[in-house]
Amino acid sequence: MSAFLADTSFLITLVDDTRPHHAHAMRYLREAVTRGSTLYLSAVVVSEFHAKQPITDLPLRNFRVLPFNIDHAMMAGELASALRRDAGDSRDAVKDDLKLLAQAVCTAIPFVLTEDERTLAKFARQLEASGRSTVKAVLLRDGFDLARFNNGQRGLPGT
Repeated sequence: MSAFLADTSFLITLVDDTRPHHAHAMRYLREAVTRGSTLYLSAVVVSEFHAKQPITDLPLRNFRVLPFNIDHAMMAGELASALRRDAGDSRDAVKDDLKLLAQAVCTAIPFVLTEDERTLAKFARQLEASGRSTVKAVLLRDGFDLARFNNGQRGLPGT
């Protein structure tokens, strides 16, 4: 069974039906609930989301809250030392994205649902290429992929 960590951008898209990838976010949520997959909500994401919109606007009963603990903090530091940042990367975004990736690594969460290609997805790819992580960013712009729930297995065409 798969597990997913929700990024702030995923949550924003989930609650805003005017965003282009809202339907994909809803499909991931529905499929996770239907299959009993765990959806994690990081305390880091709660603080980011709640800065602009009440966290209670989310369907909280569908998420398991994940506190940010000392093992996550130590892993975030280790990941930061293995990362190559670009000049335009926002320091705040980098720190929060590394915290999320560290939580996913420490908790063995294979996927992070996100719209953030510029930092979170980029860092997830870098860390995977360096062998520091196996966490994959699932970009909503790529559409819904049922294989994320089936250990990467795709169905036969027409099934």
